[in-house]
Amino acid sequence: MYDRFPRIGLRERHGQQDMSLDIADAYVHGRNAMIEAGVGIGKSFAYLIPGLVINQLTRQPVIIATSSIQLSEQIHKDLRVIGSRLGFTTVRSVVGKGMGQYACRYRAASLYKPEDADSPLNRLVERIMNYEIDERADIEGGVRDAIWSDVNVTDCKFEHCRYKTTCSFYDMRAKINARPGDMDFIIVNQDLLIRDLIKKKEGAKALIAERPALVVIDEAHNLEAKVRDARTLEFSYRGTRRVLEDALQILFKQSADKELIAQVNFLKKCTGEIFRQVEADLLRDAKQDNDRIKVSAMLSLPLRRGAQLMKDLILSLSVLSSRNEREIDDTYEAMNGILELFQALSGMQQSYLIWASKSQQEATLSICPKNISQFLKSTLFNGKTSVILTSATMCQGGETLDEQYAYLAQSLGYRGDYMERQPSPFDYDHHTMMYIAKDIPYYNHENRKAYLEAAYTEMVKLCNLTNGRTLVLFSAKEDMKDVHERLIAEGDHIPWAVHVQKEGSSQDGVIAEFRGSKGVLLSTGVFWEGINIEGPDLSQVIIFRLPFPVPAEPVYEYKASLAEHPLKEVFVPDMLLRLRQGTGRLIRSETDFGVLSILDSRLSAAAKKDYREKVLKTLPFKKVTEDFRVLEKFVKAKRIRYTV
Repeated sequence: MYDRFPRIGLRERHGQQDMSLDIADAYVHGRNAMIEAGVGIGKSFAYLIPGLVINQLTRQPVIIATSSIQLSEQIHKDLRVIGSRLGFTTVRSVVGKGMGQYACRYRAASLYKPEDADSPLNRLVERIMNYEIDERADIEGGVRDAIWSDVNVTDCKFEHCRYKTTCSFYDMRAKINARPGDMDFIIVNQDLLIRDLIKKKEGAKALIAERPALVVIDEAHNLEAKVRDARTLEFSYRGTRRVLEDALQILFKQSADKELIAQVNFLKKCTGEIFRQVEADLLRDAKQDNDRIKVSAMLSLPLRRGAQLMKDLILSLSVLSSRNEREIDDTYEAMNGILELFQALSGMQQSYLIWASKSQQEATLSICPKNISQFLKSTLFNGKTSVILTSATMCQGGETLDEQYAYLAQSLGYRGDYMERQPSPFDYDHHTMMYIAKDIPYYNHENRKAYLEAAYTEMVKLCNLTNGRTLVLFSAKEDMKDVHERLIAEGDHIPWAVHVQKEGSSQDGVIAEFRGSKGVLLSTGVFWEGINIEGPDLSQVIIFRLPFPVPAEPVYEYKASLAEHPLKEVFVPDMLLRLRQGTGRLIRSETDFGVLSILDSRLSAAAKKDYREKVLKTLPFKKVTEDFRVLEKFVKAKRIRYTV
């Protein structure tokens, strides 16, 4: 196939070919493979080509799991391109997204209010009912989360819904669960794949095709966080009471046993006591919204007795759930979750992390399994289907492949082969320079104001150097908000347009505005990865602060407790994975030139941090300076300062 590339107008890339051969070899020998593929080798083609052959040979679907909607859509387009050029004319494929991405006509129909015809929600409802909008991505310019959450699919009625024949979500779910031979490629987000693994482990009906020929997980550096999110159970006081009331209603309808009322009332009382204590903990320890805090011990509450009552109610529900009524199944599943909560809080179950947080004025209690590697070993890396893990950022420093892949492999419980890293073909040596701002004070809560002042001044100077055309990546939304407010206040004194990341999943609109203005884009979250801005529209990436995880976050606190050297074994490797993703936004083609600037003096030579050498070795930038004048000369020599 690769021999045909020149004839069909495609460029040969050795890294791409090597990766395809590694995947084919892993499949032939029934092995898993972990492959780092640098930016620019054409990683999606590298796994789609062997995927096309494997699908043709087996007539079983190839599953590709990604970490973003944008990447899923791009893979879908790439599949069409490479499939048609190589003669695969009838490739059947589907993109599966989370239910929150789809519009629900059933919900929309109940929300329309003629008296509020001009309200944003009503206008959106009308467009959904008129079949103009099937997915969130159909809304040009985006929509606020608060409005979209009223009309998206959250509790699908599936076959009982009168809108199912015109529902994109219902159609997608049918296609991703197709029988062998009915679908060739199933492209889903990692969240959907993980939910499918959970359902299969529990013996429930699968969401995705039962017997895939191959599973490819792209952007696999995100997999651990995605699994933790999927396996985290969240509880609010109102939500927990509602589940208990639903269980009572279902069971009382069957038996009219008044003892059920007393049992559920006891459980409601326990729930009230739990959340009273959670509220007190949050009031005492949470400094801002969304802070995750430890929960005080609740050993004085009768939670063990509550757990036994829960088991009895769940047993009664399990008998009814065999009727395949979705309402009963959902309540049965939710009651099992509450049982896990009671067991974790009572000390009966030691394998959970527990924390509390508060968002939108409601206290939330969360529990998450401590060790997710065992789950992935048994459900994903079990040898039944070859699994390919790939990303541009999987490795750390180290002499051997085992050492380079070690942090991610251990976090995931990976079992399989480590393949040679396929480096980026881009000329970082001559096209880029890395600048470290050495005079900015270290960041901590006490001197945040001084840090922001110095970092802001340096950021403006750097943006002026490249005449805008800069993506600024923040680790904290609060920092981004403060910088944005100050830039807006400066007004006419700022010579380039200022853009800020929009709320919601699609960022196409703000990226288009940024490219059009050649300005400065302030961003966080999704912009650290998956954003592709080629050419002179983006000439600089500024890392506002090194993206270290928060030590007090329950997951990292737990990981650190298991490590002999937490900074070296947990915090630096995790920071490096994210830093490599962020710095990868700069050079996106062979003709790109640019500057990477880091406004964190912990990385300077004078700071003498142990991890400086590891960071510099892991990043692809060979020209590194802490002298602004050297940077100015480089920008001038490479003609990076464009004029509008």
